[in-house]
Amino acid sequence: MAFETLRDLYVDHIQDLYSSEAQILDALPRMIDKASHVRLRDGFQQHFEQTRQHAARLEQIARRLNEAPHGKTCRGMAGVLKEGEEIIKEGGDQDVLDAALIAAAQRIEHYEIAAYGCARTFAQALGFDEDAALLQRSLDEEGETNKKLTQLAESVVNPDAQKNLIVDREIISAPIRERDFGRERDSEARP
Repeated sequence: MAFETLRDLYVDHIQDLYSSEAQILDALPRMIDKASHVRLRDGFQQHFEQTRQHAARLEQIARRLNEAPHGKTCRGMAGVLKEGEEIIKEGGDQDVLDAALIAAAQRIEHYEIAAYGCARTFAQALGFDEDAALLQRSLDEEGETNKKLTQLAESVVNPDAQKNLIVDREIISAPIRERDFGRERDSEARP
């Protein structure tokens, strides 16, 4: 599609966002299944419901524009989600995997924040105030989800993922400190 007007670009962004949301709706159930922390699973489930609302808002905007909400595939989101799928397939320690799932989810959120911000700005420039308000609402929700993910990562998931590292260091370093290596200890020598 050639972009001859700002409206053309705006419609493209709405369709791109709709494709993104549809892809996310497809991917979130797998992320929910793979998450081991209850708060993370609950957060993903809440975002799944929220994503449905985002898609419904985009459908509403498309109807107002007399355009189909679908019509293109967001390749950017497809790439971000493909990276997330690779994390899920890799497996590993559940706590570390949860940290990786949050990282993947935040990449998704950042992509959406950028896309919703652009679409909202186009709607404002075109005088589509109702659209701009709906897009701002979704943008605010995406930002809030990103903040919740950060809080969850910093307060629970990352510390849990780091526990294995701390245990590994303690197991490896304890015997080294206890070794004498057959030398007589100098009273001034540091342990």
